[in-house]
Amino acid sequence: MLFFLIVLAIVMAPLAVAYFIKNMIVKGILSAISLFGFLLLAFLSALMLSDYFGMNSVWLPFTLCALIYLISILFVWKLFTEKRRRIIAISVAGAAVLMTAIFVVPIVYRESIPVAGEEVFLPDYSPFGSWYADDVLTYRESLAANLDEESSLKFYEDLPRIDGATALYPLYSAFVRAVYPAPEPGLDSSGYFPYDDLREPQHNALVVCSRTAGAFENLIDGYADIIFLMGVSDEQIAAADRRGLELILTPAGREAFVFFVNSRNPAENLSVHEIQQIYSGEISNWREVGGGNDTIRAFQRPDESGSQTMLKQIMGDVPLAPALLDEVFDTMIGMYERVASYRNYRNSLGYSFLYYIRDMIGENKVKFLSIDGIAPTPENIRSGAYPFANNFYAITVKEDGEYINREKAENINKLLEWILSPQGQYLVEKTGYVPIK
Repeated sequence: MLFFLIVLAIVMAPLAVAYFIKNMIVKGILSAISLFGFLLLAFLSALMLSDYFGMNSVWLPFTLCALIYLISILFVWKLFTEKRRRIIAISVAGAAVLMTAIFVVPIVYRESIPVAGEEVFLPDYSPFGSWYADDVLTYRESLAANLDEESSLKFYEDLPRIDGATALYPLYSAFVRAVYPAPEPGLDSSGYFPYDDLREPQHNALVVCSRTAGAFENLIDGYADIIFLMGVSDEQIAAADRRGLELILTPAGREAFVFFVNSRNPAENLSVHEIQQIYSGEISNWREVGGGNDTIRAFQRPDESGSQTMLKQIMGDVPLAPALLDEVFDTMIGMYERVASYRNYRNSLGYSFLYYIRDMIGENKVKFLSIDGIAPTPENIRSGAYPFANNFYAITVKEDGEYINREKAENINKLLEWILSPQGQYLVEKTGYVPIK
């Protein structure tokens, strides 16, 4: 604003001089110089506004500069009578102020409302807390849960390679922290870097997070020995069947699949039938389900994601309405941020897993909806009263009755048994999930 006022004073200087000049040629030259200055000011202001408000705002500085220049010309050239000049000037100035207020004030207010933070940084949960950042070995204490006693299971060789979904990474990282050998202090522990690639043998990766689709592909291709997912889709089951592979799902804990709205949305509850109606397109306004008179924007995830698999299970035989491109989010954090944003507080609806939103993001800009009047509390999840309380799984695969990587079979079985032991289930609960036992 200060920049605009300073430059405005400079470009109006020739008009101020022209006001006192009687020579029409000189007055015209000064007016032309000022016009060029106004155009330059409008152009520079449009560049600044486009960065802040987007390209739809570029017309505003040109319109304002044109109105100010018009008012100035009225007085410099003494067009019309003095009374009429005042009326025109006041009317034009009022229009300029009104336009600015209507366009700018709501955007400034909207942009001042904070939205969710950055993507969850998974290395904070790495099993042993160290990784390379910009070629510098960095150490932080891991946020992954830790046993209060020595683990009854310890591995030193033939270590199973592990992959999984983002929301489950802190849990299987805690399992690894308890059972796997810790690297020597001060040495690189890149084998446990979550963003590494199991398919690159030179990386020696052991425990990574390739997300649901990537983890499943790593499992059936033999690059991962155990993956942790919320479930598998019909498409994934079919892909394994086509290759003659048997998927083995070992329940490891329980988690709630939740639907959430912006904390400002008055809606509190949805029935399972209402969710089906919303995502099939039959219900399109929040007032039909206890909210305000606003269109529902029902966001979705890609087909291969774990959360989309859960939504399809809830829909059953009811077909999903196609979503617009800007309503499908590749990451759970993307959906969360869109719902948490002030811009969508009236109409947005999202879904995810409780632990990811409540503990990994740790924000409070969304509200979890009750389902059929039952809230997703730990008690309701444990008892099964909450309708979308489901097991999540440690998933392995066999071919002709044997693990693909047979040399690791003994340790794979031992780790699966240990996960269901009191120590394994203690880490499930300490992480923030509900134990299976």
